[in-house]
Amino acid sequence: MNKKDLILRTPLIIRFCHWVMVCLFILTAFSGLSLFFPSLSIFGLFLGTPQLVRALHPILGCIVFVILIFMGIRLAHHNIPNKDDLLWIKNMKQVIAGQEGGIPIGKYNVGQKFLFWSIMSLITVLFITGLVMWRHYFSDYFPIPVVRIAIFLHSLAAIALILLAIGHAYMAMWVTGSIKGMITGYVSRAWARKNHSKWYQSEMEKVFQNEELKSETAPKTESK
Repeated sequence: MNKKDLILRTPLIIRFCHWVMVCLFILTAFSGLSLFFPSLSIFGLFLGTPQLVRALHPILGCIVFVILIFMGIRLAHHNIPNKDDLLWIKNMKQVIAGQEGGIPIGKYNVGQKFLFWSIMSLITVLFITGLVMWRHYFSDYFPIPVVRIAIFLHSLAAIALILLAIGHAYMAMWVTGSIKGMITGYVSRAWARKNHSKWYQSEMEKVFQNEELKSETAPKTESK
């Protein structure tokens, strides 16, 4: 496909952080499940011995948190709710049926915004509770009841985040072109117009403005 028919949707730095975070999140989730459910100890084999799993799990979790916070800062302004989201909610059946045409959708729709803020909230809970229950460094500074509450909240947040991640992966496969867009960074104009019409219009305006600017600054040849 001609690159002129494509729109840059995801910058390289965000794509790089996304895929690094995905790999680390899988390792963190598997190691956490192996620690929480002894019957799933096989999941911890990806990191090595049980002792190594216990040592690496919180470190990997901290790295995932830092990457997600960085991505969150870069993407937060695209995920602020607005009045157009109400129209998306009212026409949810139409959206699910793949008939979003006519609904003004920005760079991210309501479902994606909900996913974004849910992930940011859950990873914050996981980070704070993880520090409280981190035995080698911080847990001795907190009363045992506080540590127990942290373990409980940490477990709930972890399960919720894993389920959200699975749902996110499913939706990415369901919407054709989404995964390719996260790999290459580009989506087709047709894809953008169908799935995110308002964002598509704003991007096209930028393209037309750039073309007009180039035509105005281009040297004019004198006719003989």
